[in-house]
Amino acid sequence: MLIYNTTFQVDDEIHDNFLIWIKECYIPEIEKYGALKSPRLCRILSHRDEGTSYSLQWKVESSGVLHRWHLEQGVKLNEELSKTFKDKAIGFPTLMEVIE
Repeated sequence: MLIYNTTFQVDDEIHDNFLIWIKECYIPEIEKYGALKSPRLCRILSHRDEGTSYSLQWKVESSGVLHRWHLEQGVKLNEELSKTFKDKAIGFPTLMEVIE
């Protein structure tokens, strides 16, 4: 099992709108596609001078499934994030392997 994590750095001025958008638009849209499962949205508590950071984690079966999702849906959602929030909300993706 793999975890696909995106860390978002969000400016204070758009914080509330970002949370509404991520919960009501972004996550439901990804869930409809079906490749990424079990979303978990977490606030990152590490000290930051400005803004707030969030981690959005998904379970994904394989890197191949993730690659297909990225080509078919992820690129469009990243463009929507940029168009909606400009440089006020930036996402950094990481793929992780669960070690048990």
